[in-house]
Amino acid sequence: EVQLVESAGGLVQTGGSLRLSCAASGFPWNDFAIGWFRQAPGKEREGVACISTSDGSTYYADSVKDRFTISRDNAKNTVYLQMNSLKPEDTAVYYCAAGEVQRVVYAWAEGFLYDYWGQGTQVTVSS
Repeated sequence: EVQLVESAGGLVQTGGSLRLSCAASGFPWNDFAIGWFRQAPGKEREGVACISTSDGSTYYADSVKDRFTISRDNAKNTVYLQMNSLKPEDTAVYYCAAGEVQRVVYAWAEGFLYDYWGQGTQVTVSS
């Protein structure tokens, strides 16, 4: 059974930091890329960042570049999203997703390329 389990999000103040984790199981880890997406109320889902679990290549949305860092621990089949300098506009439900790296790498922010999704976790940034 495939599982993607996100850690709890939380409430932080503007300028604060938060780290999310996504623990995966049930699929060949090294053949996949893991992406983080978010969706705010009334807005479309947005790709935030992605990492190839095999070679560690990373991709970021312009809106989070230089503030968010995606990383992985292959020994734990876990991907992390370190979020710094958080802004109120970062408030959203955050999801991790897994997709075959050969597909995902060409258009990592397209959610339809991912096969598996986590349940989502709320991140709220207060102003």
